[in-house]
Amino acid sequence: MLLEFRVSNYKSFKEELIFSLVPAPKQKGLDYSILEETIDKKTYKGLCASVIYGSNASGKTNIIGAMDTFKSIVLRGHLRNKENKNNPNAAACELELIPNNSLEEKEPVCFAIKFITDGILIEYTFSADLGKFLEGEYPRKVLSETLIVNQNLIFSRRENLEFGSLDIIEKFLVNAFAQNKEGAISLAKSNLNNEELFLMNGFKNMFSAKLVSLISEWLDYKFMVVYRADNIQLIRKVSDPQKKSVYIEKTLNEAAVYFGINSNALGYVVEGENNETKLCSVFKRPSQKTMAIPAELFESYGTIRFVNIFPLVVDVLLNGGTLVVDEFDASIHPMALMNIINIFHNDEINIHHAQLIFNTHNPIFLNSNLYRRDEIKFVERDDDLHFSTHYSLSDFGTAGKNGVRKNEDYMKNYFVDRYGAVKNIDFTPIFEKLIFQGKEV
Repeated sequence: MLLEFRVSNYKSFKEELIFSLVPAPKQKGLDYSILEETIDKKTYKGLCASVIYGSNASGKTNIIGAMDTFKSIVLRGHLRNKENKNNPNAAACELELIPNNSLEEKEPVCFAIKFITDGILIEYTFSADLGKFLEGEYPRKVLSETLIVNQNLIFSRRENLEFGSLDIIEKFLVNAFAQNKEGAISLAKSNLNNEELFLMNGFKNMFSAKLVSLISEWLDYKFMVVYRADNIQLIRKVSDPQKKSVYIEKTLNEAAVYFGINSNALGYVVEGENNETKLCSVFKRPSQKTMAIPAELFESYGTIRFVNIFPLVVDVLLNGGTLVVDEFDASIHPMALMNIINIFHNDEINIHHAQLIFNTHNPIFLNSNLYRRDEIKFVERDDDLHFSTHYSLSDFGTAGKNGVRKNEDYMKNYFVDRYGAVKNIDFTPIFEKLIFQGKEV
């Protein structure tokens, strides 16, 4: 369960962005949106969903990009660029794209995350000197790094590496650690690499591969960040695949029928040397041979997006992950989206504490019967400084002239600029200039 993500000096977010999924105080109603986990007799609460609004180029996608970049850096364990650059989020591969492009002096890039997995509260932060924007050859350096487990410091790295009490993670420590503790600490302090994260290297190898595995598995499999939803091409794996055979998934086709696909089935055809599969439209008529053609030749773009993203929704609900999607709602009917959101809010179905986060331009979700005020987020970008800021609807409070009450019309208020994060756009001068150019008006 994700509780908080923080970042600073990431693209348009020069100042610290705090994206919190901890319920705001004094919020009443929609209590089914609250997830609870108890650790050492202390209860932690989190929100099961969040929707992000803002005008084009405000920085909404940068929030999701920052999450994806953080995840990518931690999993590879170093500040060097990624050789395989097939990630649509270029900044995750080429780190010189991260720093804010308006800064004349270099400033650190800082990341932090707080989440619960397997009954353990993890807080991990690191900051790095990546130079200035587009300084690809700059000698990068980890400036600080901290790991806290169940509110107990495990290690802190700045100029020097210091350790807290390791008793809290005793069951995760490597075999015979107690006998070799002093030697491991001494070796770790003398072998820090400026470009490498201690968590994924020295700590993993000499202290606790089990704990690092717990963290990396959550990041890899439960923190599902989709930077560009239109780039999703789900590859299904089939055991003992037979070439040119059609494999149909029952659950996917049941969902497709509810979505509106009833004239044909959807399946996967095995192709290529790596036994990868391709999504196909499958046609079967009485006394005729089953036929399959590539789905993009028959299905709509919205249908293909739904079919590719629905298994991710199933996975996160079954395994209790956090699904973060850039423009999750693009080309998908609002009624289908509303139902998926309601499933995350349904505490009888969402028993594994899954979470759904997405950005959108669709105002239909600005609904007090659908989202709590602390689940509705906004991003606004300053026209002069070009820096993005992030805030929640709950930050307005409930009292006074600017207060927001639960029974208000959120959608109407958004479009009359009560909450900010909306921009008046008028292209008329451009077309007047083009049309009347050279003519007397």
